[in-house]
Amino acid sequence: QVQLVESGGGLVQPGGSLRLSCAASGSTIRDRPVEWYRQAPAQLRELIATIDGDGRPVYAASGQGRFTISRDDARNTVYLQLRSLRSEDTARYFCHAELRSRPWDLTSGYSDYWGQGTRVTVSA
Repeated sequence: QVQLVESGGGLVQPGGSLRLSCAASGSTIRDRPVEWYRQAPAQLRELIATIDGDGRPVYAASGQGRFTISRDDARNTVYLQLRSLRSEDTARYFCHAELRSRPWDLTSGYSDYWGQGTRVTVSA
């Protein structure tokens, strides 16, 4: 069973930092792009950043400047470093990837996977 599990969220004061993790199990993220999204209450889910299979990051406007996406394929994990947090960063943060549901079968296709999210609350 393929899963993405986010962790690292919590309550942080404005100006603080957090590092979120997205750990994959049941399949490998190697060579696969992985994205981070967030969804604030009563808002649409928005893309923050993508990291491609070679480790090159691409940031959406919401993630530009204060957030850093990275990956550790040996740990099958993608990270999102959040800095200089603001109240408007309060949201549930999700990771997403298209991974092989049968990683041992290189002829198999890719399926869409989302984690359950980790909540970030920025408040004094």
